[in-house]
Amino acid sequence: MKIVFAGTPEFAAIALQSLIARRHEVALVLTQPDRPAGRGMRLVSSAVKQVAVAAGIEVAQPASLKHDAAALAQLRAVAADLMVVAAYGLILPQAVLDMPLRGCLNIHASLLPRWRGAAPIQRAIEAGDAASGVCIMRMEAGLDSGPVLLARSVPVAPDATAHTLHDTLATLGAALICEALDRLDALEPVVQAETGVTYAHKIDKAEAGLDFRLPASVLERKVRAFDPFPGASAIHAGAALKVWAAHAEISTTAAAAGQILAADADGIAVACAQGSALRITAMQRPGGKRLATGDFLRGFELAPGSCFDTHAAAQA
Repeated sequence: MKIVFAGTPEFAAIALQSLIARRHEVALVLTQPDRPAGRGMRLVSSAVKQVAVAAGIEVAQPASLKHDAAALAQLRAVAADLMVVAAYGLILPQAVLDMPLRGCLNIHASLLPRWRGAAPIQRAIEAGDAASGVCIMRMEAGLDSGPVLLARSVPVAPDATAHTLHDTLATLGAALICEALDRLDALEPVVQAETGVTYAHKIDKAEAGLDFRLPASVLERKVRAFDPFPGASAIHAGAALKVWAAHAEISTTAAAAGQILAADADGIAVACAQGSALRITAMQRPGGKRLATGDFLRGFELAPGSCFDTHAAAQA
């Protein structure tokens, strides 16, 4: 089959590499336009574009597919049998969904209908899900609502971060899309259940702040869900500090939410709700590097008895 591939980040790039390695005919790759990144704000190509260029595959980077006549004409000229989509980041209008002879398949990093939307990996960890997975679904006009052709689940490890779960699911997704193409004629689409639908809204930097008025278990999951982006954060004496690793523990000390109970090489214990404490084991100050707390405390004082700012948590 002649395939058009649409995707942007590393999750999609791993799938594209797998398709190329299996010698599928990828005639065109769609990816988002180059974006400025880094301290110099130089234009950087997406992970998918880098894979496509290295393989000598034609790349198109429309800013939108709704009103770009040239992009639509380019797609139409390919006369693709199938489109494979993975974390593309742009909405496909019905005209595009209708172009491939055998439709469009999406690689989605959740067990649908749970966590439809933009950030299924982070939301699964944040919610404390015991399992996640990948679905290969036929695309339709609704958001991740199409029938599922293949699904595989994986356990979410107690210490999983968005980074580690991403890598697991990216590898699984690459294998699953190749299996789906090999078995396409034999696969029976399964309509998604109408119950159990949840939406994984895009991660916003404004969510990064830790509110120590919540139980430590909730904050631990948030720290893991927001690693590597945008990184959980907390404010102490006006400084917005990144919190990169932490675990919940029981506390028998009566203290206000946000109060530092201990600060040493074993971590920074912070009082939270319901008799719990969050023990922070890796932090980063503005302009600094990610450090284990023992090293962090050598250059930044966090004295026991002082408090993190709970009221400004959402702005950290």
